[in-house]
Amino acid sequence: MNIAVTEDPLADAEGGTHPMFRDVPSSVAFNKLRKRLVRQTREAVEQFAMVKPGDRWLVALSGGKDSYGLLAILLDLKWRGLLPVELLACNLDQGQPNFPKHILPEFLARHGVDHRIEYRDTYSVVTDKIAEGNTYCSLCSRLRRGHLYRIAREEGCSSLVLGHHREDILETFFMNLFHGGRLAAMPPKLLNDEADLFVLRPLAFCAEADLEKFAEAMHFPIIPCDLCGSQDGLQRNAMKAMLADIETRMPGRKDTMIRALSNVRPSHLLDRKLFDFASLGASED
Repeated sequence: MNIAVTEDPLADAEGGTHPMFRDVPSSVAFNKLRKRLVRQTREAVEQFAMVKPGDRWLVALSGGKDSYGLLAILLDLKWRGLLPVELLACNLDQGQPNFPKHILPEFLARHGVDHRIEYRDTYSVVTDKIAEGNTYCSLCSRLRRGHLYRIAREEGCSSLVLGHHREDILETFFMNLFHGGRLAAMPPKLLNDEADLFVLRPLAFCAEADLEKFAEAMHFPIIPCDLCGSQDGLQRNAMKAMLADIETRMPGRKDTMIRALSNVRPSHLLDRKLFDFASLGASED
């Protein structure tokens, strides 16, 4: 389904942009990139019914390109009157070595963004529980998610909003296909196990390469991950390399694959729980 995007109602108004965008490039290329990301984000928000006017969203901010891009695009939409929710940016400082604690608070304060910085030493827990040489991602993400849920409840938020993009969704799909024996990806909208919070991924249709270009043009102060980001040999890295190779040899395949996840035909798969193969019968006419 295609969502018609209206003209920017504040495009010609004085000061008609969020402070984060006041010093951005004026090039045609950047304007096209920004419009594409805004359009794709609006499409995901509308298609998956993410918005309930008046709600409060907790936007997880790690300091990476994706979460910066998520925050900026949501602020852009809200400034234009296209996202009727409150936004609260939140960084969970997990106690990783050499983490520059000043960067995010200064960045958010400079741009007038409501925020909360929370310190929880999950780094020590992860490194204590996981043997050296093994991957930290699974335990680290579970601990982080638990704290973000808690913060969302404390702040009266209805949703936790994450910066996962198109490639994250496709990589997860193939990890489940190759290693988990199931057809599953990252849903754009998920109700948590306690059924009291939504997890939203508004960048579901956005390409990682676009977010990288956007972050560079916006001069976001990127903070690298020294915990999981420094580990080699992760299954996700293998999926990323495979998808990049496919896209190089057959341009446009990633877009085709993400569309395929919205066009499922249970009768043409093998899951008897989704389709009643036993009741199939030939017409006697």
